Amino acid sequence: MSEVKRLEMRQRRADRRLLLLPYAALLGSTVMVVVAGDLGLPRQGLPTTFAVVAVTAAWLLWMVTLHPQWQGRTRPGAVFFAGLLVLIVLLVWCHPIYGFFAWTGYLYAVSSLRGRWRLAGAAAVACCTAISQVGGFGNLTTARIWLAFVILLAFNISIAVTMTHLSITNTDHATRRAEMLRQLTEANDKLAGALSENAGLHEQLLVQAREAGVLDERQRMAGEIHDVLAQGLTGIVTQLEAADQAAGRESDRRRHLDTAKQLARDSLTEARRSVQALRPQPLAQAALPEALGEVVDGWAARHGVAAQLITTGTARPLLPEIEATLLRTAQEALANVARHADADRVALTLSYMEDVVTLDVRDDGAGFDPAHGRAQGYDGGYGLTAMRERVRRIAGTLEVESEPGAGTAISACVPALHGAAAA
Repeated sequence: MSEVKRLEMRQRRADRRLLLLPYAALLGSTVMVVVAGDLGLPRQGLPTTFAVVAVTAAWLLWMVTLHPQWQGRTRPGAVFFAGLLVLIVLLVWCHPIYGFFAWTGYLYAVSSLRGRWRLAGAAAVACCTAISQVGGFGNLTTARIWLAFVILLAFNISIAVTMTHLSITNTDHATRRAEMLRQLTEANDKLAGALSENAGLHEQLLVQAREAGVLDERQRMAGEIHDVLAQGLTGIVTQLEAADQAAGRESDRRRHLDTAKQLARDSLTEARRSVQALRPQPLAQAALPEALGEVVDGWAARHGVAAQLITTGTARPLLPEIEATLLRTAQEALANVARHADADRVALTLSYMEDVVTLDVRDDGAGFDPAHGRAQGYDGGYGLTAMRERVRRIAGTLEVESEPGAGTAISACVPALHGAAAA
């Protein structure tokens, strides 16, 4: 249960007690008047007393019990308290024992009046209480009684005003605290709603990212087919047609057939590489550093180029989209090195940092001029373009540094969004 609800329940219980206590005090005082009989105190007859008691009960019933909303309004509250004060005076006039009922006026002075009128109301109730304590209005006939009355009046007023002031202060503090808790609860509810909405947006973004990934892969495959496979098939057809035209020249015919076979093998190799890049199988069997290590070792063995992977920082599972992007970026970078760089050494560095993960691929090959892009054919086709689009899709960046004759460095920086650890 929240603090606001606890305060509301506590306030409702206090309000119920405030409704019942005046009736109980009025009934108890009337019973004591009947039981006490003649104690030598100034008093009126029972019919008059019962009539005033009935009017007082009706006044409480009408103004408080049946119309509780009037307690929050200034004018009805002042009218109610003024009427109650008159009835308290009449009850004390009927019998001093009704001083036990008079103290309930302190409660209504706080709840019915506003501002400094609360203190004035409490002082008026204190005056009625002091009169009951000296035996009622009939005893205010001698100087000695008046001296006692003045002392009791001062005592009652000082206590009443002090306690009323403390009650007002506590009530104001409780009201402000309840308002602050209410505002805090509303802010927490809004925050929870915002977090829920953000979670929904995150799911939607993931779906869109996957859809964009599918589209990007289709575009990449289209580029691979156009740049490699289609050109290879065109070359095969051209060589086979040339072989048919060289039917009488066996050496030329054999040369064209051998060229067609080589083109077919190269196209098959490129097709396998494209399929491998489409679905990164190494990640299904190992973590990203191990998967990259397998890719680097396999690439080095196939191409006879020294290659090594260095991992820095504490390796941790990332979202599948991020790990797949880093793996494919490494594969594409190594493929570009094999096609264009003529390098002797390649170094890959995978760095885990607090907020980002970086992958650097450096070679000592021919290099190229990034300002001109296609100078050495390095940026032709879908190579660097595919890497940039793939990294950008997961809110990452791709930087390329190269110079003719000085090698090439590719750096991919992606957010370190944690994923679930493998079971």
